[in-house]
Amino acid sequence: MPALARRFTVIAPDLAGHGGSDKPKGDYSLGAHASALRDLMVKLGHDQASIVGHSLGGGIAMQFSYQFPERCERLALIDSGGLGRDVSLLLRAATLPGSEFVLPLLAATRLLDAGERAAGLLGRIGLRARTDLEEMARGHATLSDAGARAAFVHTLRSVVEPGGQRVDAGNRLYLAQHLPFLLLWGEHDSIIPVAHARATHAQVPGSRLELFEDSGHFPQLDEPERFIDVLVEFIETTEPAPLDGERWRALLGSEAP
Repeated sequence: MPALARRFTVIAPDLAGHGGSDKPKGDYSLGAHASALRDLMVKLGHDQASIVGHSLGGGIAMQFSYQFPERCERLALIDSGGLGRDVSLLLRAATLPGSEFVLPLLAATRLLDAGERAAGLLGRIGLRARTDLEEMARGHATLSDAGARAAFVHTLRSVVEPGGQRVDAGNRLYLAQHLPFLLLWGEHDSIIPVAHARATHAQVPGSRLELFEDSGHFPQLDEPERFIDVLVEFIETTEPAPLDGERWRALLGSEAP
């Protein structure tokens, strides 16, 4: 964020139920998160923005561009959810009945330490999943808090079920044809497969695909300098999407390819 903030105004909120934000009982759907982002933009005095989302954030970014197309200048998705059925077994297991009672065990110090040791070992023998494991361990560490745990489970169950992702934007991707659209993906993503990026790129004419050969689910951490270069170049070499009510009506009235 500091590197991006040298050129742009960067807004990077903790979503409701995440990080330092409140974790109330309530709606943790993609639509609710997208509406909260809209409200934040309005409060801060920004009419439009380039929307960048990673993982769950990618699903929220797509939902935002669908609900509030007049506010979305560009769309950049990083290892995004919502583009196919496949997702890691751990996330699917976390949606099972009773998972909220098992998650505190996963957040226990000994298990987290074991996960970090496993991640270190994988890195020493050259496997690229190390960052994925470290970040998953860091995320699990927050689940000892009951409020965070409940928010996590509600959020996850809104988009994932035991069989895989239950939300798929595939039948709405044709609506993104008016947008500058960037896909960034780690080729060794152990959480959401890179095949989703390739399929989406093929489905959206004019989209741009950047694959990060040495990255897993977190290319912004595995290859940060290249990540920043690609994102900055995308923003600076594309024009904000022009969209008025008439064009949006025409897009909604057209049939998906």
